[in-house]
Amino acid sequence: MTRELDSGLEGKVAIVTGGGSAADGIGNGRAAALCLADGGAKVLVADRILERAERTVEMIRAGGGEAVPFACDVTTNAGASEMVDAASSEWGRLDILNNNVGIGSRGSVVSESEETWDRVMRVNVSSMFLCCKHAVPVMEETGGGAIVNVSSISALRPRGLTAYSTSKGAVIALTRALAVDHGEQGIRVNCVAPGPVYTPMVYGRGMSEAAREARRAASVLGIEGTGWDIGHAVAFLCSDRTRYITGQVLVVDGGATLRGPERDSG
Repeated sequence: MTRELDSGLEGKVAIVTGGGSAADGIGNGRAAALCLADGGAKVLVADRILERAERTVEMIRAGGGEAVPFACDVTTNAGASEMVDAASSEWGRLDILNNNVGIGSRGSVVSESEETWDRVMRVNVSSMFLCCKHAVPVMEETGGGAIVNVSSISALRPRGLTAYSTSKGAVIALTRALAVDHGEQGIRVNCVAPGPVYTPMVYGRGMSEAAREARRAASVLGIEGTGWDIGHAVAFLCSDRTRYITGQVLVVDGGATLRGPERDSG
């Protein structure tokens, strides 16, 4: 006897922050939104730039999925609150939150400026705190949900990106704390730690072909990671297939952390 395998996402309502991307590029957030929609979830695509969110929604609708765009700044309490309210008002519930907003920074504790340190922490950590603060009570009302935060292998293998590595380490700690605090409400919280994936955020800063090749070679599989690899991992952890998994970090890096440091990884 055969039967179609359920995606574990059908009918769920999801928010993806940072769900836009430059032009038609596939960043981690856009890929996650597309993968969730492909599994049957209804997706609120949130981004600071409305046009980028709208393009993701166009892609979802072209594939037969359901989504709406939303422009907001999730580093503010008002922005995070309005985003959650928008999803809840549109579909009457919230089952999934993918916290994908993040920025990078290079430098040691000596060379990093106080202003950049504060900005990295606000964007990479405080945004997730605020989104969860407003999403958790709404999820609790309907019996639980799943939160997936995006960290980085830089949290596990620092390499000259002190503020960034610290912020991504804090994301892992926040993930575990949330899992403990809200497990009794049926809310699972996990984390994806991407490795050197090739996304618009990476190639938009003018990466050379030599640097790109070095990143590909960092994988023990010898292949280049993309935003799709992160999107599929996020959708997996959001689905009912992972109902017994919480507080965990899923490293998606092609095995890059099994080797020595590579200066330009993700």
